[in-house]
Amino acid sequence: MSAPLHAVPPLPHAPQLPQQPEATRAQRLALLAGLLVAAWLALQLFASVLLPFVAAAGIAYFLDPPATRLTRAGLPRGAAALLLIVTLITAGLLFALLLYPLLLSQIGILIARVPTYVASLRHFAADVIARLQQRLGPDYVDEKLRDLVGGQVGAMLGFLAGALSRVIGGGFALFNVISLAVVTPVVSFYLLRDWPRIVARVDGWLPRRYAGVLRAQAREVDRILSAWVRGQAVCCLVLALFYASGLSLVGLDLGLIVGMASGVLSFIPYVGTISGAVMSIGLALAQFPHWTGVALVAAVFVAGNLLEGYVIYPRFLGDRVELHAVWVIFALFAGGAAFGFVGVLLAVPVAAVIGVLSRFWLRRYLGSPLYLDPPPERLDL
Repeated sequence: MSAPLHAVPPLPHAPQLPQQPEATRAQRLALLAGLLVAAWLALQLFASVLLPFVAAAGIAYFLDPPATRLTRAGLPRGAAALLLIVTLITAGLLFALLLYPLLLSQIGILIARVPTYVASLRHFAADVIARLQQRLGPDYVDEKLRDLVGGQVGAMLGFLAGALSRVIGGGFALFNVISLAVVTPVVSFYLLRDWPRIVARVDGWLPRRYAGVLRAQAREVDRILSAWVRGQAVCCLVLALFYASGLSLVGLDLGLIVGMASGVLSFIPYVGTISGAVMSIGLALAQFPHWTGVALVAAVFVAGNLLEGYVIYPRFLGDRVELHAVWVIFALFAGGAAFGFVGVLLAVPVAAVIGVLSRFWLRRYLGSPLYLDPPPERLDL
């Protein structure tokens, strides 16, 4: 019969496990720098093919909360992901079938009316020059200046109309690319289905020394980013419907396309409202023979601005979004200049990460001796 376990004498020379050496500060900095360089090189090398994957990651991130709620209700995660992706595809197809022909017809109307708008603006510029000539005299304003201004106004409007048609056509052609129409839904489904496992796997890769700090900062980034992304999506949808409906009701011929464009561009602070208002008022001046129509168009944007500032933003965004408007605008333009449309998609997440890390290091600095050390005592000579 063997002796009880507690009576077994310890081994006289138990082997000692080798002590794991601690990482040095230089190694940690080298790891961080290596990750940043690898991410930068990946964006530089694969930016042309990353669009469907970045879009799929954004869709999976956006749909993760409803998928989690469906899973808690008893639906398997794969079935919940499939249901949400199919619903999204169905909504996109309905949009294409119902609104795409109307938008194309309005683009055709815009292109057909460009010569009329050019002639109207040229006539308006000529009248302004004539009035200036009457007030200032022919020595300051001559016929050559009048012709030059009229020609330049027409050229500028023609350029803007052509650029607008190319941008709109290119934007809709983008949705017809096979990579976005086929690859993005498939990748979105797999990412959405495996999202909890992906997050758990990444969490398992965190360095143990800084795991708690990194998790806290990741939760802060998720809080800010989720509030901004989902809030801006609701904001853009509501404003697009409001502007398109309002401008169409007041009788603006191109109200549908201008209103939808203004709503979609509202994710860039102030850009959507200002650009939409300027374009709509300009079209109203060319279309309506009286000022009542122009005033109604302006009233639509005033009401939309009040709706955004006092209803949509406090309800869906509020104080949870710690991203300043100037910082968002800079991030979007910088991302677009560096990596194109992929950079635009990545701009706000990167801006949120930089903002959270900046506030974290600022708190560390304000609590460190670098900030708290008192000034040296003054020596009285």
